[in-house]
Amino acid sequence: MKPSSPRRYFNRELSWLMFNARVLEEAKNQNIPLFERLRFLSISASNLDEFYMVRVAGLRTQVLAGMSTPSADGFTPQKQLEKIDKSVRKILRGQQACWAELKTQLAAQKVHVVVPNDLDGDALDALEVQFETLVLPLLTPLAIDPAHPFPFIPNLGFGMVLSLDDEGVKRNAIVPVPAQVPRFLKVAVSKSASKYVMIEDALRHFIQKLFPETEVLGAGLFRITRDSDIAVDEEAEDLVQHFEFLLKKRRRGRVIRLQVSQDTPRELLDMLVESFECWDEARQEQGVLGIADLSQLIDNRDPKLLFPPFVARFPERIREFDGDHFAAIASKDILVHHPYEEFDVVIGFLEQAALDPNVLAIKQTLYRTSDDSPIVRALIEAAERGKTVTALVELKARFDEESNLRWARDLERAGAHVVYGFVEYKTHAKVSLVVRREGEHLRTYAHLGTGNYHAQNAKIYTDLALFTADPAMGRDVGRMFNYVTSYSEPRDLEKLMIAPLNLRSELLTMIEAETATAKAGGKGAIWAKLNSLVDTQIIEALYAASQAGVQIDLVVRGICCLRPGVKGMSETIRVRSIVGRFLEHARMVIFGNGETLPNAGAKIFFSSADWMPRNLDRRVETLIPIEDPTVRRQVQDQIMVANLKDTTNSWELQPTGKYIRLDAGEGEPFSAHGYFMSNPSLSGRGRSLSLDAPGTLALSPRARRNVVSLEELVASTDKVSPHE
Repeated sequence: MKPSSPRRYFNRELSWLMFNARVLEEAKNQNIPLFERLRFLSISASNLDEFYMVRVAGLRTQVLAGMSTPSADGFTPQKQLEKIDKSVRKILRGQQACWAELKTQLAAQKVHVVVPNDLDGDALDALEVQFETLVLPLLTPLAIDPAHPFPFIPNLGFGMVLSLDDEGVKRNAIVPVPAQVPRFLKVAVSKSASKYVMIEDALRHFIQKLFPETEVLGAGLFRITRDSDIAVDEEAEDLVQHFEFLLKKRRRGRVIRLQVSQDTPRELLDMLVESFECWDEARQEQGVLGIADLSQLIDNRDPKLLFPPFVARFPERIREFDGDHFAAIASKDILVHHPYEEFDVVIGFLEQAALDPNVLAIKQTLYRTSDDSPIVRALIEAAERGKTVTALVELKARFDEESNLRWARDLERAGAHVVYGFVEYKTHAKVSLVVRREGEHLRTYAHLGTGNYHAQNAKIYTDLALFTADPAMGRDVGRMFNYVTSYSEPRDLEKLMIAPLNLRSELLTMIEAETATAKAGGKGAIWAKLNSLVDTQIIEALYAASQAGVQIDLVVRGICCLRPGVKGMSETIRVRSIVGRFLEHARMVIFGNGETLPNAGAKIFFSSADWMPRNLDRRVETLIPIEDPTVRRQVQDQIMVANLKDTTNSWELQPTGKYIRLDAGEGEPFSAHGYFMSNPSLSGRGRSLSLDAPGTLALSPRARRNVVSLEELVASTDKVSPHE
C-alpha cells in the first residue's frame, strides 16, 4: 500500500462510531447484570448525542462553507456525513432492539415499563394524580400560528407536536417537556415490583387535560440536537466575557439533528423541519426517543441487578506515615491507580497542603472538576490562609466552561491568582505543585496524572497519578506553569516532556530508535495504551517500525485510525480495545530499548495526551518518565501486562476495520478490571480485597480467579502476544 494511499488509515468518525457500537454490545452482554446493561445502553445514546453536537456539527459547518478537502482517509466532509448517517442508523436500530429485549428482561425481574392502558383502575388513578400534581403545572401548551411563533427549544429538548381541530378550526401546537419533568412516573410500588410509565405515554393519555374540548387529529414526538461547538476568537480582549457570550450563543446553536417518533404525521414532520430550519440536517425516525434517559430506571432495590459493590483501596504507604502525604512521598515515589485506589489520596494531599503552615505555594491545573469540588475548596482554603495559590483554569474544556467560570470567580474572591492559559491552546495537563519550606530549604511535591481532578469521574475512569518529590521533576513542573502563565517557553527541561513543545518530537525519536534497533538485527518492541490514535505522523512512524520488525502491541479504547495486521505495512502491530465496567482513560507507552517486553531496562512513560494532532500540537500536555523501580514494575509488569492479557473485556481490531470480541478459548477468562480490583498495586501497597483479610468484602469465585501473583502475571505474557 503506497505511503500516500488513504487506505492506510481508518476514518476518525467511523472509528468512533465503531467504539460506540462496542459500548452498545455491552448492553447486550448476558454476563453483565441487567441494570448495568441498561446503563451501557444509556451511555451509547448519550455518546451519540455529543457526537452530533460536536463532530457532526463540525463536518456540517465545513459543508456549508463549501469545503471539500478530504481527510487522511480520502473522504470529503460530505462523504463523511453520508457514511456517518449509514452507520448511525445501524446503531439506532440496535439501540431500539436492545431496549425491547431489556424491557422484557426487566419485567421478568418485576421492573415493569407499561403504558397507561395496561394499568388497573387504582393504578391509573394514581398515575393521573401524579400527572396533575407533578407534571401538568410544568407544561405549557403552545399554539403555532402567526400570532404564536414557534418557540425556542433548547439542546436535547423533547416534546410533542399535535394537529388539532377546535370546533372546525384546524391548527397545530406543541407541548415542550421541560428538563425538570421526570422521564418515568412510578405508579405502583410493592416490596417486590415496580411499575413505570414513560412521560410521553402519560402525556398522550392525558392530552385532553391540556386541550379540552379539542379533537386531536394527529400527534408525534420530537427531540432536537443543537450544534454545541464553540469557535474562540483569538483576538478577544477579555476571554472571560468572550466565553460568557459564546455560551449564550451556543444555547441557540443551529439544529443539527431532528429525531421524531415513527407515528409522526408527515405534515407535522414538515412543520418541524421548517420551524427548526433543518432541511438538510439529519432526520431520524425512531420508536423510543431519548434513550439516554433510560438510566433513570436504575435503582439499588435489587443488588443482583448491579455490579457487585467495590471499595477502593487507600495506599498503605501513606497510612504508614500516619497520613502525612509529604513524608510518604518524600520517602519514595507513589503511583496511584484510580479507581482501584481512592481519589481521596489526591484530595488529602491538597487539603494537607492548604493547612500546613510550612506550605508556601500551590500551583494547580483545573481542566474538569466536579460541581462540589473538594479540590477547589482546598485551594480556596489555602488562599484564604495566605498561601500563594495559582490556579490554571481551562475555559475551553468542552461542556465544563460554565462550571469552570464559576470556580474561577470563587478562587479569585479568595485571593488566588487565576490564569486562563493560552487562547490558542487548551491546557489539558493534569498537574499540581506544592512548594514547602523544610528547614532552610524549599522542597517541591508534585502530582502528575492522566485524569482530571474530578472526584466522581475518578470512581469510574481508570487513570494513573504519580506523587513525587524528585527535585528535577519539581523544577520541570514549575517551568511548565511559568510557560502557561507568562508565555516563557522552557528550554532546559530535565525530565518532563511537554506538548506542544517537544512531546511529539520525543515520541517520534523513541519510535525511530526502536526501528533502528530492529533494522540492526536487535529486538525492537513498543507497548502503548491510549484512548485515541489519530495522528498520521505517529501512525506512519509505527508503520515504519513494523516494517523493520518492531513488535507493537496497542490498547486503544476508542478511535484508532491505524490499520493493523496488513502484510508489508503493519503486520507486527496488534490493536485491542477494552470496554467494560470502568472507562479506560490512562495513557502510557513503553519502549523495549533493545529487548523484548517486559524488561528491566525499558523506557516507561505515562501521559495526559492521546496521539492526536490536537493533543500533540494544540494542547499543553505532559509525558512523564517513570524512574522509581517499584513504580516501573507497577506500570509495565502489572498494569500493561494485565491489559494485554485481558480476554473478558477486549476486542481485537482487524485489518478490515472490524472488531472481534476476544475469547479465552480453552483457558480461564481473565479480566483486567477484575484483576486490579482483587490485587494490591505495588507502589502504594494498598490492601486488596484479599481472600483472608478480616472485614473485607468477600470475593466471588469468579473474582478469586483474578487473584494472582505478579510473577504469575508476568510469566503469562508469552501467552498474550502473537509475536513471541
